[in-house]
Amino acid sequence: MLAKAAIASSASSAATGTLTVSGAVADAYEAYRLFDAEVADGSSGDKVASSVAWASDAVRDAALPVIREAGMGAAGAVAQDAAEWLDADGHMTPALATELARAIRASGAEPVAISAGNAVELRAGYWLVVADDGAIGESQAGTAPIFVLVGGASVTVAPKAATPEVRKHVLEDSCGAWGKAADATVGDDLYWRLAATIPAGLAGYDAYTVEFVDAMSAGLDSARVASSTRVYVAAGTDGGFDAVTVSGGSAGSEPADGWTDITSGCDVAVDSTANTFTVRTGDLIAALGGAEKFAAGARVVVVYNAPLRAGANSGTEKGNPNEVYLRYPRSPFSDQGGEDGYTRTPSDRATAYTWELALTKRASEDHAPLSGAVLRVTDDRGRRLAADGTWVEGDATVTTGADGRVTMGGVDSGVLTVEEVSAPEGYAGFAGARELVLAVEGLDVQQVAAARPTLTVSAAEPLRVDGADAASGAAEATVLNSRRPKGPIEWLGGLLPKTGDGSLAALFVLAGAGGLLAAASRLFGRRGGRRDE
Repeated sequence: MLAKAAIASSASSAATGTLTVSGAVADAYEAYRLFDAEVADGSSGDKVASSVAWASDAVRDAALPVIREAGMGAAGAVAQDAAEWLDADGHMTPALATELARAIRASGAEPVAISAGNAVELRAGYWLVVADDGAIGESQAGTAPIFVLVGGASVTVAPKAATPEVRKHVLEDSCGAWGKAADATVGDDLYWRLAATIPAGLAGYDAYTVEFVDAMSAGLDSARVASSTRVYVAAGTDGGFDAVTVSGGSAGSEPADGWTDITSGCDVAVDSTANTFTVRTGDLIAALGGAEKFAAGARVVVVYNAPLRAGANSGTEKGNPNEVYLRYPRSPFSDQGGEDGYTRTPSDRATAYTWELALTKRASEDHAPLSGAVLRVTDDRGRRLAADGTWVEGDATVTTGADGRVTMGGVDSGVLTVEEVSAPEGYAGFAGARELVLAVEGLDVQQVAAARPTLTVSAAEPLRVDGADAASGAAEATVLNSRRPKGPIEWLGGLLPKTGDGSLAALFVLAGAGGLLAAASRLFGRRGGRRDE
């Protein structure tokens, strides 16, 4: 970032020069003059400065202690000596440039305003160019000042653009992977991950603190956030965001190799009324072990638990989105203790889905709804559906009402097992267990937040799927029952052909009718009565 110059005793002079600051670091900049000088363009393309003098006594008094502290020693009060020392390789570090700019700003020196991309005429000499904090907006950030020699031919400098990013993911239990979408049962643990990348090249900062700002939709419950939140940091920008291990649908708390748990140094504030919360880290430079390691960038991960709550949106049309953005320091000169010292990233979103399933008990003959059927419904975690709609450990059953329905609101995809404990009066229940499968596609790691999952339902007889709509999240299935026969004639009728099957079938029926009637009479005859009729 240093525009080098050769210090000479004599050269062609220029009273002014033009400077253009390009790039997208900020919309405007401020330039502070450190030295005046006569500047000319050298034959090798370098600029040559002579007659170097302090910009002012106030600037000299502010800058000299900083330069001496950096290693110049007691000598160097003469501007030419100070300029030569600063211009030597390795002396003008980002940290020193920042400290010099701080000192000059504190001296009361007035800066020259520079609009990004526009040339401005400046007095010839050495200048420190910093981003204007008030002109640093979303996805912009200032870094260490640029030390530049102005004069002679026009000069253009391009501050390095280095801005943090943030991403949000949710843990899908069916595959144990973080993605942009997951589905879950209401009340079950649902883990979310906020992942920030602090880029390499953010030089000049003495401290660096970031804040995650998380906004949950009404369908998500913030009650477990404060107690479950963990914060981790790792050096560098490569290596992913697997700060903790994942087992099925649960995230661990122990940091993985290369990650450090910094939760104790962070502030977590939850607003349950607004369903929002913030996580402000401590100083990341200190957490990583110093400015040298921070210069290579960092990754920060927040993991927390926010399950779906009763009343969460079912289906893909609305879903239950969760958004986050990251607030980060505007520049090395911003006040990180106040709200105005920060700018922010764009928001990023992940979404949780849930589904609603209705089972209806019906007569197989006319499909009339049947009340009084007692069903045992088990999910793929071994829990049973209780009468109040919750999933419980141990045994539990549900009974169909007057409409024949049992409704399961807020369920995860997966396999449900249905058993008929007791059939409605006059009907025969099915034996054993049948599977009802809710299958969802589109919850993979690569899915973007705008994509919509698809829902399909399948079932084994006598269960029948009547429909599934991913947008509303509603799925319908029927459990069919046959009526028990009331007497021998009705029982026999169930065995006989329902339509004419020709003379051969009739002969077989007539030949066997006597035996069948005798057997039916024995089955349905009154105790002690005559059976020969």
